[in-house]
Amino acid sequence: MKHRISGRRLAAAVLTLSTVTAVTGTLVTVPAVAAVPAAAATAGAEAADVAPLPVDADIVSVGDTGYLTSREDAEGRTALEWRKTDGSVEPVSGATVGHDTTSDFVVTSEGGSTITVRDMTAPAVPPLTVDLATEFAAGAELVGVVGRNLFVQVPRAGNFHDLWLYTPDGERTRKVQLSGYGNHVSFKVVASAGNEALVLVTTRYDSGATFRNQDSLARVDFVHGTPLKHERDTGKLVTDASGALTHDYTARVEARTEGNRVIVDRAGKLPKEIRLDSFTQKAVIVGIVGDVLLYGVPGEAAGHSINPLYAVDLFASDAQPYELLERFSSVAHAPDGAVHVRGVKDDADGLYRLFDGVQGSVPVVTEIASTGRDFAVTVVDSKVPATVDLQQPGTSVRFEWTISRSAFAMVTLTHVATGKKITLPGPDDRSTNPVMEWDGKIAGADAPNGAYTWHFVAIPGGIGSAARASGTFQVTRQANPHDYNDNGSTDLLARDSSGMLWRDDLFDGPVDGQYKSADRTAIGGGWQTYKHIEAAGNIVGAPNGDLVAVDNAGSLYYYLGKGDGSFERRVRVGGGWQIYRQITAGSDLDGDGRADLVAADTSGVLWFYKGTGDTAQPYAKRVRVGGGWQQYNRLTAVGDIAGSAAGDLVARGTDGVLWLYQGNGRGNFTARVRIGGGWNTYTQLVGAGDVTNDGRPDLIAYGAGGTYLYRSTGSVTAPFERRLTTGLYAGEGTTFNSVV
Repeated sequence: MKHRISGRRLAAAVLTLSTVTAVTGTLVTVPAVAAVPAAAATAGAEAADVAPLPVDADIVSVGDTGYLTSREDAEGRTALEWRKTDGSVEPVSGATVGHDTTSDFVVTSEGGSTITVRDMTAPAVPPLTVDLATEFAAGAELVGVVGRNLFVQVPRAGNFHDLWLYTPDGERTRKVQLSGYGNHVSFKVVASAGNEALVLVTTRYDSGATFRNQDSLARVDFVHGTPLKHERDTGKLVTDASGALTHDYTARVEARTEGNRVIVDRAGKLPKEIRLDSFTQKAVIVGIVGDVLLYGVPGEAAGHSINPLYAVDLFASDAQPYELLERFSSVAHAPDGAVHVRGVKDDADGLYRLFDGVQGSVPVVTEIASTGRDFAVTVVDSKVPATVDLQQPGTSVRFEWTISRSAFAMVTLTHVATGKKITLPGPDDRSTNPVMEWDGKIAGADAPNGAYTWHFVAIPGGIGSAARASGTFQVTRQANPHDYNDNGSTDLLARDSSGMLWRDDLFDGPVDGQYKSADRTAIGGGWQTYKHIEAAGNIVGAPNGDLVAVDNAGSLYYYLGKGDGSFERRVRVGGGWQIYRQITAGSDLDGDGRADLVAADTSGVLWFYKGTGDTAQPYAKRVRVGGGWQQYNRLTAVGDIAGSAAGDLVARGTDGVLWLYQGNGRGNFTARVRIGGGWNTYTQLVGAGDVTNDGRPDLIAYGAGGTYLYRSTGSVTAPFERRLTTGLYAGEGTTFNSVV
């Protein structure tokens, strides 16, 4: 952006300056705040040596040789101090009130009619004390200062006032001539530039038996003695919002029905309006630097304000406000036109000089004094485990941090492979030692295994930048062959009558005393083409489960699980599988660590297919187990439920009796053991892996009467405990024709 200097500014003998003598108000929210221009963000690097500043000091006035600050002393009294450019500090005794003079003259009082004027460039010259009540009249009041020029409000009959210009050495004392009509109630100098001051005037207008007060802005040339000239008489002024005056601009705040607005009159151009957020909130105009308006709401002293200082380019028609300082509490104005602000920038607490930079319209911000405080929150220590074992249900994980000061903390955990995440809030007390407990769940389900990132943030309640830290950790559980999204818990697959396959992710433990689904996800449609669908365990050794399916033409396919709950594209293994009435897979029947498959043909012969771990040929040639299996209408590989050297098989007869075939570790079985009758009430029996997390695989039975869990015992004679009621497929006992 090119630097812009108007002809009027260039020709001015006195540099532009703006004086604010009173700033009060409440927080203003800007509707659209743009990003801080780069020049403003980097200008602080130009700062010279920075002087120390007491934490509780606020800026009052600025001259060429120093600046006046105000703070409370150890006894709670107001202490005024002149801080020289050489670093020395001179107490200003006998005063509690200071005024912004835009010069090296320090004008003070103790709140009464007596004022004291000190020339800080001439320390040997005694201060000049003036009693305004004696000089003018009782009730005379100082309403503004520009250099050595004092503006005094003098009472007259009818509770009205006149405005006088007064120089304490007697050089000039004159009444300011007023234009217009009406009786003037009060005056207040709100800004100045060159020889002129901008004065807020409250005027009473009488109309018969009624009267009204109206506020307006007026200008007075205090050097040449020209009459007070009304600049604006809108009847909409927000009187406690101050104003600004330069050679090119006049600014004020007006109350509109649609909300307060800053109105800036520009030489030779239409006024510019900056819309504020609320009709009830009051913007305070801090000043104008070059072509930039500064405004905001000053807060408490010592940088405790929570309100930013905003800036907006007055030259560009489409410019948006941006934050120039993060916080500010007080302002004063220097003879060269710079504005000095007590506040915070980039978390550094101090006194900043804002002036018209030569690189563009963005003000240059330089820190000239510092309290030494940095409001940024920092992370001192992080205690995050490198590995988290979530094998046992109910396991919680503790994360702990130490931060430099109290703040609202939170941490976001993200599963790297899937992008699933959860954000954990910190404690309500905003301590310096936030601790978060994670229950091992994401999106209401058990969290997947694998690598995670953590991102910690601590946000202060008021001033200061947030602290951030990040790292990684690993979640581990034992592999579950019936788990398709790698979170350690059992997944059930169910096909409905339309051919849609659904996946239910079970909680890794009971919820309210029942085993339930945490989440249901659609795998996809078209699965009605298959005569058999079976959970196959880990075909090629990956931790997540896989599927096999036989279509109506007799082709066998396998689907490798991706570990995110979905499957790779199917791969054809071979044909001729239409000869089998039943198949079941997923158990290691020969004890070699790989999942195998058995199939019963239409003649009742059972065949064993050994798992190879090879995706090109996942099963070896079949081996005959034996005949007579036509008596069974359901075969289910259940894993090792009886404590033998290999996986087991349960078979349901046509009469509803369930039998246990214990694996002998050679691809065959020991003599069958009767489990019990009545199992024909179920349409599906599922070897569901370790649902209960006790180290043994369990059985799930599905039917019109409900879905139940049979917990394995490890006993050959009584392999299952009494059935447990579940919340699975509630009201859907006839919805699915295949559950695996």
